[in-house]
Amino acid sequence: MKIDTTLYTGRPQDVQGRSPQELACYDLLDHLSIPYTRVDHEHADTIAHCQEVETYLKAHICKNLFLCNRQKTDFYLLVMAGEKPFHTKDLSKQIGTSRLSFAPPEIMEELLDVTPGSATILALMNDKEHRVKLVLDSSVLTLDHLGCHPCANTSSLAIALGDVREKLLPALGVTPLLVELPQEDAG
Repeated sequence: MKIDTTLYTGRPQDVQGRSPQELACYDLLDHLSIPYTRVDHEHADTIAHCQEVETYLKAHICKNLFLCNRQKTDFYLLVMAGEKPFHTKDLSKQIGTSRLSFAPPEIMEELLDVTPGSATILALMNDKEHRVKLVLDSSVLTLDHLGCHPCANTSSLAIALGDVREKLLPALGVTPLLVELPQEDAG
């Protein structure tokens, strides 16, 4: 994967080719006076691609999974450490939802205005009706910086976790559900 190894501070100066969703992330962060660093790269659709980016970003990029119940009436954005395995049964028990699965891409696009591979905590700014519940794994709370995409998987940002918790989430009106997912499969 091709990575621009330059670590940038703040928004890109040249916005040509950047999506409106990505630019809206920079606008939001700037409006909230949240500093961030950025690395640009080719599409990073998987956590394996993101691990390469982490070296230059100097932050762990979290796994962001868009999930729903069987009836597709309850939606969740799970943010967890990238290296942790995910098993629906571990999360289902903790949030009291049975038959948890990955939500269809069209619902993710409708509710968060992002496509698969670009899910991010920043996309919650597009969920004006608060239909998506944010679920944070406790391992994320141990990080100094949250690594995430700015609603486009061709850039990655490092944002201080304190700013996420104290500025971003309150501004979005989001209170996360905290869970503790096992490091290894307990089964």
